[in-house]
Amino acid sequence: MTITCFEVKGHEVNNMAVFKMCGSRLLQCFLLFLCLLSGSGVTAQGTFNWASYYGNHMVLQQGPHRAVLWGYGEVGATVNVSSTSGGFYSTKVYEGYDGRGVWKVTLKPTAYGGPYQFQGVHDNHGMLQWILLKDVMFGDVWVCSGQSNMAFTVRQGFNASYAIAEAADFPDIRLFTAELVQSDKPLYDLDKIMQPWSVATSDSVGGADWKYFSAVCWFFGRDLYNHLGYPIGLVATSWGGTPVEAWSSPQVLKKCNITNREEPEDLQYEGPEVGGPSGHSVLWNAMVHPLLNMTITGAIWYQGEANTGHPDTYSCSFPGMIDSWRKEWYMGTGGQTDAYFPFGFVQLSTTGTPLSTGNLGYPAIRWHQTADYGYVPNPAMPNVFMAVAVDLPDAKSPFGSIHPRDKQDVASRLVLAARAVAYGETDVMFHGPRPVSVDVDVSTKNIDWIYPKAMNITVKSKDGFEVCCSPDLSQCSMTSQEWVPVPIVFHTSSSVTTLVTLILYISDFPLRCAAPQTCPSVP
Repeated sequence: MTITCFEVKGHEVNNMAVFKMCGSRLLQCFLLFLCLLSGSGVTAQGTFNWASYYGNHMVLQQGPHRAVLWGYGEVGATVNVSSTSGGFYSTKVYEGYDGRGVWKVTLKPTAYGGPYQFQGVHDNHGMLQWILLKDVMFGDVWVCSGQSNMAFTVRQGFNASYAIAEAADFPDIRLFTAELVQSDKPLYDLDKIMQPWSVATSDSVGGADWKYFSAVCWFFGRDLYNHLGYPIGLVATSWGGTPVEAWSSPQVLKKCNITNREEPEDLQYEGPEVGGPSGHSVLWNAMVHPLLNMTITGAIWYQGEANTGHPDTYSCSFPGMIDSWRKEWYMGTGGQTDAYFPFGFVQLSTTGTPLSTGNLGYPAIRWHQTADYGYVPNPAMPNVFMAVAVDLPDAKSPFGSIHPRDKQDVASRLVLAARAVAYGETDVMFHGPRPVSVDVDVSTKNIDWIYPKAMNITVKSKDGFEVCCSPDLSQCSMTSQEWVPVPIVFHTSSSVTTLVTLILYISDFPLRCAAPQTCPSVP
């Protein structure tokens, strides 16, 4: 709120009257007393304020990072910020990119905890204004972004009633949701807010379908809080039916030679969350770029369905988007957000019925989500983690099979991976079995996949693997028709044997499929 200095209910007051009104509110009244001493008059309402996404009940990033506070004022004025957490900061208001007066302070590293209160005083040639932030916690701040499966709310998922009812048990988890806005140019503050910073309650978690709060984001934050035990801030900024190009900066699109605007894939579901904007960089401009001054721990991402119709560039655009977000967030916070902050994503689930062929763009996107490595972290995607969701289909989802309702398992897997990659825990098993060798027996058409014995793998279905064997390995793209099923015919706790039921180029089989790198498999 903004408080003017000189008049109270239209009547001039003297210094003694001020202190009689104060009671225990000494700091607030001291500021009012300074106004009286300066002889200042009433200042223009709203001249001095925080940026849009700062508000009561928010979470600021804990140390060793340094949180950033910024806002608006009159160019040339002095802004002083103090806090009950300790520290006093003074800065000048300068002219921002859009001509408005902007100020910014970087707080000292603060350990997790709270609540704290921040006070800002704007001194413009003796005319003072005062603003407050109340009930502010320090902890870890995570951004949650993507398309409809990230926008998919807690109310829409499995066990919604219980999840919503228990939300009040987590008052140290704080939630924020950006409004759906697009822009042809970068914005420096959010134009609109759907859900201002809120304490977790049944109302703030259980909002309307496709509004708030994001199920994957909430369950990720809840499980992370249960493990870490300190405040978590969740910033949801997502829009259904949107391709990665909308969330990427122009520099990324240029690097990946993406010049034409592709139409998003038909998602086979009629609902308010599909059909979002597909324009290049329009959501990067309006729903990511404004947040770059906020110090964060990391981000999680659930997107890719809208790119299944044109998946080939995703292996460049998605890693490129991650690199760009990291670079810009690092610069926007003056180096306070890690240059390689942890970034997690959900690998796409399956769609359609169990017996349907499905969209071949889906396995292609799954592969390209890893920059064609098949796993993360990898050399092209350092400090990146993933949750596999291919085994969590939901053909009966009332929101279409493209929107599986089981978001709790997805979030649980993200948290396991985050504990290992983002928080450096070494005793967490967070990825599935990876073969250490692959042996081909041409006479029996068997392929033996050997896994580390420590994995102690369990086979739940004989189906789910495919191989591509061709004289021309360039034909083994993820959308190629050369892929053939290889059912599991035998397995142990550390190996799987699959049978190649169809070989189109049997004479080339020993040459082309003798090593894993020349005979890829897709689970």
